[in-house]
Amino acid sequence: MENREQARDKTLITDPKKINAAHENVQLIEWEDFDNELARLWSLTSALKEANEKKQSLREKLQSLIQVKNESLNKLNELEEMRERLEARKVVMANMSTHCKVATEDAKKQEEMLSTEVRSLLVAGTSLSEANRLLTEERGCVKLKNVQRKLRARQQYMISQVSLLYPVKILVGPAQEQELESYSSSSRLGNPSASKPVNQGSLAILGLNLTLLPFTKMSFFTDKKEVQRSATALGYVAHAVSLIASYLQVPLRYPLRLGGSRSYINDHASSIDPASSDLSLDTTLSANVKLAEFPLFLEGQDTTRAAYAVFLLNKDIEQLLNFIGVKSLGPRHVLANLKELLRSVQSSEYIDT
Repeated sequence: MENREQARDKTLITDPKKINAAHENVQLIEWEDFDNELARLWSLTSALKEANEKKQSLREKLQSLIQVKNESLNKLNELEEMRERLEARKVVMANMSTHCKVATEDAKKQEEMLSTEVRSLLVAGTSLSEANRLLTEERGCVKLKNVQRKLRARQQYMISQVSLLYPVKILVGPAQEQELESYSSSSRLGNPSASKPVNQGSLAILGLNLTLLPFTKMSFFTDKKEVQRSATALGYVAHAVSLIASYLQVPLRYPLRLGGSRSYINDHASSIDPASSDLSLDTTLSANVKLAEFPLFLEGQDTTRAAYAVFLLNKDIEQLLNFIGVKSLGPRHVLANLKELLRSVQSSEYIDT
């Protein structure tokens, strides 16, 4: 500041107007007053210097205060950000605490359920041990055999009611039927002796003959009544097979959807997605398998699908025959296999096995 003032004082004034103004402002001082004026000028110079020094010190102090204020504002901003992060952390911790409490309660419930199941398993294990002990005794084996005989006798009685409801007989004449009492075309598994099966067309269920010819060769000239009779007969067979399977407690490999002469049979394997064959069967079976229904009647249906439905129905009958230890007569003998199933269950050998 002093340097600028000295430089300004030392600047040579060349402007005539300024020179004239300077001459006009010149004050004449008497020699006697020169000392006083010089002292006054000196004191004014000293005061100006002190004022400049105070101004400089105040400027430095003000700059330092401004710097401190800026730093304080930065610290406050950082503190506010830290406070916001802290609040966010508090919210996260509260949510985690809530989830932890819920998980703890669920774990306690599951632990209680598990302890209850363990206690029930212990009780069941004790009961099973006692049952095994009783079973190993002679009286236990006898009691078990008696219970099995009673169960088979009950099954035999229920299936005999099915046989009375849907009798399978030999069709002798146009209006004559003959009971197939001496019919024994299949044998127990392991016994190779078997007689020649009766022709499929000579058997009737509830007076209706089951003819498979329309299922293999359908044309415009096919007798519609014969097609309806075959559909009704297949509906009877499906109902009888469903009842027998429920009495024997055998889940059918090909489930039936009963509807009289408009019954259907389901097949799992026909609708499995081939693209899923590369994956694990256990993980994709439930997701990719859908029941494919096949009609047990011909009217308005494809003959191939209807013939396949009859094939699957016979497979269900074969499953029941294998369950009681009897051989099947083949895929083209639906009524004969059903008749053999009814006869085998109603025989005395079924109770003794």
